[in-house]
Amino acid sequence: MLTIPNGPWRRGERLSRRGYLQIGGLALGGLSLPQILQAESSSLGGHRKAKGIIMVLLPGGPPHLDTFDLKPEAPAEIRGEFRPIATNVPGLEICELMPRLAQHADKLAVIRSLHGFRDDHNTHWCTTGWESHPAMESSPIIAGFPPGDWPSLGSILSKRYGPQVAGVPPCVDLTPIDLDARFILRTPPGQPGYLGPAHAGFQVNAVDRRNIVLNGVSLSQLTDRRRLLARFDQFRAQYDREESFQGVDEFNEQAFAVLTSPRLAEALDISREDVTTRRRYGLDRAYPEEREGKTVLDQFLVARRVIEAGARCVTLAFSRWPFGRMLKGDYNFDWHKDNFNEARGSLPLLDVGLSGLLEDLQLRGLLDDVLVVVWGEFGRTPKINVNAGRDHWPKVCSGLVAGGGLRSGQVIGSTTRWGEEPQTRPVHFRDVFASLYDRLGIDVVTTQFNDLAGRPQYLVGDHRPLPELIG
Repeated sequence: MLTIPNGPWRRGERLSRRGYLQIGGLALGGLSLPQILQAESSSLGGHRKAKGIIMVLLPGGPPHLDTFDLKPEAPAEIRGEFRPIATNVPGLEICELMPRLAQHADKLAVIRSLHGFRDDHNTHWCTTGWESHPAMESSPIIAGFPPGDWPSLGSILSKRYGPQVAGVPPCVDLTPIDLDARFILRTPPGQPGYLGPAHAGFQVNAVDRRNIVLNGVSLSQLTDRRRLLARFDQFRAQYDREESFQGVDEFNEQAFAVLTSPRLAEALDISREDVTTRRRYGLDRAYPEEREGKTVLDQFLVARRVIEAGARCVTLAFSRWPFGRMLKGDYNFDWHKDNFNEARGSLPLLDVGLSGLLEDLQLRGLLDDVLVVVWGEFGRTPKINVNAGRDHWPKVCSGLVAGGGLRSGQVIGSTTRWGEEPQTRPVHFRDVFASLYDRLGIDVVTTQFNDLAGRPQYLVGDHRPLPELIG
């Protein structure tokens, strides 16, 4: 993430990263992702690796028995209120609340036997591939992490490849940055870990996508290059005189060398999309049942625009608007009570946004080049509790992968009779990471990066790509 300080700065004052104007690695020029892919396809005879990934986090732990692993023959206290529906892949069924996604099942691989999770609301393992981490707020230490902690997938791509397109950071994080939202995630999706802040994900600080706000700088101001350069030049003069900034790290050195480009700002501006595209993502209608009539369906469209503009990894956290703590009246997938009514509100929105993303990527010729992964931090209990909810269940959960040349239209693994644990083909989440890295052109067998103690670290340990996905 590249930044420029925003607002007044007093001599001797220590600047926090939140105090910077976060504008990404902006420089002039550069091709778009479709242009890059077309050129590479010509040079390689049509064969190429994936060039980007969109990670959709479902924070709170979505119930696998009510989404992608329904048990219609189970007793009522396990089966729940929903029924499976057929998809366009024979034998593959998903929840009745997701009929649009059912028509795109041929683009998906549904993994029903994911394991390796822990009973903790922490998306650390969803974004880094590792369950070990330092102590965090309401999340105790899990030994086994290297000095500096594990880097996220997007940070790995930043370190390995750098920017793909001038003016667009390699790793972009669309999740909210308010305290309640971060409390649910625990781990920033673009966490750089031992790779250092130069490879941290660019955090889009936005409350309303129609008026992108980057730490107080509006979308119109971001595209006003003259005003932005004047602010940059003013700070650079202060930096050159301030001895306390001598030795500033690579992260900040990049920020101070930045030249502005409209590319990222344009990618974040969904008002540029036509009516047909907006309709595909469900952005052509009102949602009066949602708080203030809002949803975060626009995140799916923003993700497509940013990945198409040249980002290597875009992460979003999806739930009903606003995303935050259920105890404060916000939304996520932590449905300890009223599971089925919560699902009736949330799953149709996920259905629209995710199906719209897959369809849009295909129509734009990007689906074979952009990976999509959808998952949460664990599953939910097979047995419904006294509050009509499902509790935490880290023994197994479901996940989806699509695009990027992966083999789709299939189900991988199964769970036991009532969905308690993997029964056939147990899949550790690092096996999925290995498969994603493989399609992104990174060999997990040989690739290593040094941690802060100088020790080389493999990306996924001894886990390997799933032949069902990449064979």
